[in-house]
Amino acid sequence: MTTRPDYPHLLSPGRIGPLELRNRIVMAPMGSFMGGEDGHITERHKRFYVERARGGVGLVTTEVVAVDYPRGAAMIHQLGLSDDRFVPGLRDLTDRVHAEGALISVQLQHAGKVSTKDLADGRPLSVPSAGVQAMEGVMEDLTPEETSAIVRHYTKVDPGNMLRELDEPEIRRIIGTFADAAERARRAGFDAVEVHAGHGYLVNEFLSRHTNKRTDDWGGPFENRARLLCEILREIRHQVGDDFGVWCRLDGEEKDVPDGITREDAIATACLAEAAGADAIHVSRYGGGSGIGFAAMIVHEAGELLPYAEAVKRAVDVPVIAVGRILPELAEEALARGRCDFVAMGRQLLADPELPAKLARGRRQDVRPCIHCYTCVGQIFVNEVVKCAVNPACAREHEFAIEPAKQSRHVLVVGGGPAGMEAARVAALRGHRVTLVEKQKHLGGTAFFSQLVYEPNGELVRWLEGQLRVLGVELRLGTEATPALVQASGAEAVVVATGARRELPDVPGADGPNVFSGDALRELLAGGGEAARKLSLAQRVMVRAGQTLLGIGDDPARVRELSKRWMPIGRRVAIVGGGLVGLELAEFMVERQRHVTVIEEGACFAPQMAIPRRWRTLHILREHGAELLLETRVVAFTERGVEVGAVDDSECLVEADTILLAAGVVPDHGLAEALGSSAAEVHVIGDADRVGYIEGAVLAGAQLARVL
Repeated sequence: MTTRPDYPHLLSPGRIGPLELRNRIVMAPMGSFMGGEDGHITERHKRFYVERARGGVGLVTTEVVAVDYPRGAAMIHQLGLSDDRFVPGLRDLTDRVHAEGALISVQLQHAGKVSTKDLADGRPLSVPSAGVQAMEGVMEDLTPEETSAIVRHYTKVDPGNMLRELDEPEIRRIIGTFADAAERARRAGFDAVEVHAGHGYLVNEFLSRHTNKRTDDWGGPFENRARLLCEILREIRHQVGDDFGVWCRLDGEEKDVPDGITREDAIATACLAEAAGADAIHVSRYGGGSGIGFAAMIVHEAGELLPYAEAVKRAVDVPVIAVGRILPELAEEALARGRCDFVAMGRQLLADPELPAKLARGRRQDVRPCIHCYTCVGQIFVNEVVKCAVNPACAREHEFAIEPAKQSRHVLVVGGGPAGMEAARVAALRGHRVTLVEKQKHLGGTAFFSQLVYEPNGELVRWLEGQLRVLGVELRLGTEATPALVQASGAEAVVVATGARRELPDVPGADGPNVFSGDALRELLAGGGEAARKLSLAQRVMVRAGQTLLGIGDDPARVRELSKRWMPIGRRVAIVGGGLVGLELAEFMVERQRHVTVIEEGACFAPQMAIPRRWRTLHILREHGAELLLETRVVAFTERGVEVGAVDDSECLVEADTILLAAGVVPDHGLAEALGSSAAEVHVIGDADRVGYIEGAVLAGAQLARVL
């Protein structure tokens, strides 16, 4: 792979101990839930890693592998490396990864207080000290279905015998399991091992004063708490020699954890690890076992963890690997400034395994963006295989290969939202002649407007549009697809992707002057629309001025910025519907200093949101003082606000100047029904078929277009 001038540092070769990597991009370790129930790697799992190696990463790092399997495994379907029987399958993986030009390391782990397989099998959890809280906080803000998916595996646990404090012989035995696993990894063809000493797992528990209350040689002073990690590293080095890579992953901080690891602790640990033989330090962060604590690991702000890596790099002489939503441009800058030596990418490589290769070919614009929706991470909490909202082929590489069509046809796609655009993209890649008709003057459908409140959605819309233009898809914007137009097109296949529609609730006052649908609000902010008739004259003048003089309607970024200064929205906002759309609107409003009340008739918020994103969003809303009402029905809308009723039939008024409707979304079958049998072949996908938001829309478009 040649180095492109745009990313000379990121794409340059780099060395970690005895290893020479072809570039500075490391595939971050990520749980996948693709292992077999017996700890063996599956063919599906191998293809997942090989696809990222083929995409050009310098180093593939597997997810955590249990050194004492089945004991100490963090997941039901986790890989094991505690016995020679695991070596042949892993050897096949490493051979295939090497054939693609990448190196591969395996992450070694004992999960300690979060060893969910121990819970499933009825074994007590191994911890440094009595009194440790296990699995705390992970059940908050879950749906009943999610709760059931988590707890159904753990019915064998005896609550009175849930924890066991490790004694000296058992600590020594566990050190040996790490070293033995490393030696097996070498025989399996891995180039290196990474000892996981972060994220609440056993080694981290010894490092942290929050979980290590011991008074013997394994607790107390810092050097004692770091002893387990250092002895593991030394014993591994003794077993594997100097020509094999050995390093560790550390938390740069335990955020918001009482007596947790500080940045100074992390720096001191890194220095001790280097002295114990570590070839590199991989710097992450942990936030404890609460829901929002997990968000401290899976960061939302780009480069949020870079300062931790930079601080460690100033203290050690070995290479430092940074992680945490580091986009290519930021990675290049960080490497150039010496803030780190390598960059680990996780979610970005789920969204587009070819990211490194595309950068090397000067095709940055072709990299499919991650929209940071946490769908991938959320799967692991409910014991399901990893997936990606924008890349349906993730972890299903064998199902989603794009093959040339047996016969090229004219395909007409109606609707320019994510479902329609993805269907058009894949159909064009397969060799079909594709026309896309969209009644708006821009592509994106609801996603175009939703980027006003959730910016990453816009990145996906822009990427899809760019791909359609490169592929030569005929785009007919500002055109309504009537049955006559469809018939006149002569298309041999018609894809209806017209999205969903919103129905007003059947309660008094739903058409009141202070009531807006979420879609109407987004149109209003973008330039007016039908909703503008509900505004005062002064407000209409302001909105029209923004559209005509400033041109903000076509620039969501400017709308987002200007809306922090002025919106035609009152100070008190009631949002009816606590699903994904409702919580996105609520976050947008509280960030613009509105007092928000979310009214949800169901028993939980946003089941459509991935669990980590839901935790993060609800945390933000609570921090801003938003009122979150569950099991609350709407009785009527009035000029003063929303009259609501609770489960005990009591009623009260939620005072609000502006009421936003974020519920009542139903599929729009109108065009499909109007076409009837007039078209030879009609397919209905996306929200026009069933409401599935971006993930469901992209998946539906990809699935259909692969068989057209």
